[in-house]
Amino acid sequence: MALAYVARFATTAQGLGRYCRRKLRERGWEGRDDGVAAPDVDALVARFVANRYVDDGEFARARTGSLLRRGYGLRRVGQALDTAGVDKEDRVEVSEARLREAALRLAEKRRFGPFGSDGAPPADRAVREKQVAAMLRAGHSLDTARRMVEAADADTAREWVAAAEEETGREDR
Repeated sequence: MALAYVARFATTAQGLGRYCRRKLRERGWEGRDDGVAAPDVDALVARFVANRYVDDGEFARARTGSLLRRGYGLRRVGQALDTAGVDKEDRVEVSEARLREAALRLAEKRRFGPFGSDGAPPADRAVREKQVAAMLRAGHSLDTARRMVEAADADTAREWVAAAEEETGREDR
């Protein structure tokens, strides 16, 4: 049952343990008094980790990339990894350039700031505040959200993202 689960779904060691315990509970193994011992879930999970059927680091890389491509920010990525049970040492360091790309992607997708119908940031303060709030809920920092929503035009926002990519490129050399 556990092997079929990890073959079908990306999961963490903690997620696999939760799944196995839930399935054992649903099948009536919890609290049995007939002398038959329930399977050792922790040993099973440890064996899956040792055989690399479950890899928390790889899960963190994949989930982080997926959420960033969808436009979510670092805080939201962290919440998803916390929920999945990924430890701090298994997490991926995210560059400023990737965070800005995610903010740009969200602004384009949701038509925030200069990506709206008229190509300029909204004149109405209440609309700008709602857009900033939506970006904050998506996990972006206040500075990033304001910078994206209040950009003069779409090219300015894209240049801001490109500047971070250039800085990241120089750091890699």
